[in-house]
Amino acid sequence: MSQNRKILVTGHAGFIGSHLTRKLLNLGFIVAGVDNYNDYYDPKIKQANVDTFRRRPNFQEFRLDILERLKLEACLKAVKPAIIIHLAARAGVRPSLKNPQLYHQVNVIGTKNLLKLAKTFEVNQFIFASSSSVYGNQTKVPFNENDVLDKPASPYAETKLAGEKLSQESGLNTTVLRFFTVYGPGGRPDMAPYLFTKAILAGQPIIRYGDGTSKRDYTYIDDIVSGIIAAIGKAWPFEIINLGNNHPVSLSDFIKTIETITGKTAKIIAKPRHPADVPLTFADISKAQRLLGWRPKTDLPTGLKQFIGSYLKDTALFPNNYLDNSLNNH
Repeated sequence: MSQNRKILVTGHAGFIGSHLTRKLLNLGFIVAGVDNYNDYYDPKIKQANVDTFRRRPNFQEFRLDILERLKLEACLKAVKPAIIIHLAARAGVRPSLKNPQLYHQVNVIGTKNLLKLAKTFEVNQFIFASSSSVYGNQTKVPFNENDVLDKPASPYAETKLAGEKLSQESGLNTTVLRFFTVYGPGGRPDMAPYLFTKAILAGQPIIRYGDGTSKRDYTYIDDIVSGIIAAIGKAWPFEIINLGNNHPVSLSDFIKTIETITGKTAKIIAKPRHPADVPLTFADISKAQRLLGWRPKTDLPTGLKQFIGSYLKDTALFPNNYLDNSLNNH
């Protein structure tokens, strides 16, 4: 297999990373994964993600932190990847308000470490996972890659903007992909699809921040993965590309969709809008269509059905994180 088939994926054990790694392995790529299995959520979930491909002959895992520069250097020296897909990050908009220094360390200094080593080892392409959060509270819609971004609403968004700038200044062929509210099977347990599904199925109340009119451009995991794969091998000097569903859905309609699928009614506790929450995300995907030949295929009702079905199957795996097994009968 050619050297160009060797890819290093950081954050391979996480939600997006594990879906991507599995797909890359199925496509015949040689994949090295880097992850530190941090405790932002139960590491056992990440272990289960990786167990689905851990023994594949074209996969190699490196358990390390991207802040550990010497270990990271040894990893790149051993792997000699043609392409790096950098997904590893401290995740979560709201938690970043509580510990901005940690987010800066991991998302900025860690990215800087990786970019320097990518340059040293002459990596052909660097794909950086950014976020719709960089657009902040802007009212111009849809969000375009050329929009002026000067008002990030959270430390997390600030670190993603900083990562984009570092990538641009690195001298590497870099593609920045801005993901819009990714959801689907295996989704993070701190995200709304998981939290709301768990509570609604259990007959427990959900917390709705704001009046329900805020909108998100929910994008299904398989669509995100296909967008990442479409960017592989496109060794542009520097491009920023949105990957979103191009169809914002209000929080109220999102909750109603879960109610329809589960056949249960949500018990809602209304709270004021969280200071880190933005009122709207809405991806302009014309550039992704033009440069990648990409567009999303999965609408929210279809994607949520897939997520909820997967959630119910997973209840037996993590009793501390998922609901009681009796829900499989509902």
